[in-house]
Amino acid sequence: MIIFAAIALALLIIVVVMWLLLTRRLREKYAVLWLVIGVVVLVLGVFPQLLLWLTAALGVQLPANLLFALAIVLLLGVALHLSWELSQAEEEIRRLAEEAAISRAELTALAARIDALEAGAHDDRDPLSDSSS
Repeated sequence: MIIFAAIALALLIIVVVMWLLLTRRLREKYAVLWLVIGVVVLVLGVFPQLLLWLTAALGVQLPANLLFALAIVLLLGVALHLSWELSQAEEEIRRLAEEAAISRAELTALAARIDALEAGAHDDRDPLSDSSS
């Protein structure tokens, strides 16, 4: 019964990831990780002896211990990767905010120069010469 649950879970992961990819709600670089996880769970569900062999080969007492250890390593890797992505995004946001502030300051300075030039052009005209013609 557990084997069928593992196979169903793996197929569910693969289908959901593919659906998220097709609807562009998940980027490809993240989808690869989840597809690999789905395929590994599917292989272990179809061939449970493989987990027993890995447990014996690595000297782990129980297959569940190996699964939990692998899950913890995977979650630590995902957390580290997401922290790195967040750091990159924060740096990009900071840079874009600085560029936007510089552009806004330049635009304000240009608008002030235009206003000054327009005001100077209006001041140069002689109001008496306009009415006498």
